[in-house]
Amino acid sequence: MFEVSLLVNGVERSGSVEGRTLLSSFLRDTLDLTGTHVGCDTSQCGACVVHVNGAAVKACTMLAAEAAGAEVSTIEGMAAADGSLNVIQQAFQDHHGLQCGFCTPGMVMSAAALLKENPKPSEAEVRDYLEGNICRCTGYHNIVKAIMAASGQDVAAVAAE
Repeated sequence: MFEVSLLVNGVERSGSVEGRTLLSSFLRDTLDLTGTHVGCDTSQCGACVVHVNGAAVKACTMLAAEAAGAEVSTIEGMAAADGSLNVIQQAFQDHHGLQCGFCTPGMVMSAAALLKENPKPSEAEVRDYLEGNICRCTGYHNIVKAIMAASGQDVAAVAAE
C-alpha cells in the first residue's frame, strides 16, 4: 500500500492504494466520487472517462499510481460553481441526450474533450469522436444533437436516424 495524491476537481485529495488499484476504483471507492461509472473494466464502453491533465482518459485502464500528482477532472467537477449545469450538461438535458443515464458521465466528459479540441464539430466528427463510448438506450442521435448544441450550433437541421 502507498499513498496517492491528486488534484481532483480543483481539490487536493489523497488515499492509500495497492499497486494494482485502477483510477476508476480509487475515485469511486477511496474518494467517494461515484459519478465515474464502470461498465466493462476493459476500456470498451467509455462510462469511466475522466480528464487527466486535460486529456480524456478511460479511468478503468489507468492505475491510480500512474495518476499520482496529476490534475483529474470528473463529472462531479463539471457543474458551474453555483451548482447549476454547465453548457454541455444542460444541452444533454435540453435535447434528451440521456435515458438511463449510465453512460452520461462518460459521454459528457468525452464531449468536453471534443469541444476543447474542436469547438464546432460536424455531426460526423461528433459521431467519430464518440466511437469509444457505448450507449444502449438512446441510439446516439440526441447525444450528437446535444453536443452540437453545446458548441453553439443550430441543430434544427440535424436529421433523425
